[in-house]
Amino acid sequence: MLKVWFRRPAHRAGRPSVKPTVLSVLAMASVVGFVAVPLAGPSSTMAAAAWLAPGANTSINFLATGQGSGLAREEFTVVGGYLMAPAAGRPDPGTAQAIALNLASARGWDDDEFNCLVALWSKESGWNHFAMNPSSGAYGIPQALPGDKMASAGADWATNPETQIVWGLGYIAARYGSPCMAWGHSRQKNWY
Repeated sequence: MLKVWFRRPAHRAGRPSVKPTVLSVLAMASVVGFVAVPLAGPSSTMAAAAWLAPGANTSINFLATGQGSGLAREEFTVVGGYLMAPAAGRPDPGTAQAIALNLASARGWDDDEFNCLVALWSKESGWNHFAMNPSSGAYGIPQALPGDKMASAGADWATNPETQIVWGLGYIAARYGSPCMAWGHSRQKNWY
């Protein structure tokens, strides 16, 4: 005769093991402790009482107006924000960007303004003096519309990057005051 022995499982199906239940309870207690202790501390209740007290000064309102001007307030200074552009670095001599740096410096514009100019014209034309927008007809490094407007800066406007840059800087100065203001407008409206 053949005898078969069956072993009982360590735990029965349908009845959970004690270990996972204990671990779950301990984990939940730890989370509750970490969250509840800072919320119920003495300093938090005093701060909440001061904040919610009638007549408590809970906000400060101020109005800032102007174009590109900074706003100083106690420990911090607010500057242009959207007017800032990534640093362009120093361009290679003889390039369109080197010409633009010299001409922008001659106008009294600093490195921040040059950074804005590089960002603006990189977006508009990639500094390609033959760049043409097929839908609008804008032309050159500054994307003049129409392109022959740049003839006021020189007869070689269609082929000479320096002529285009001279015209573009004049346009920016007359219309926006500075490259950073033009860059800010371009970022808001997607054109300048």
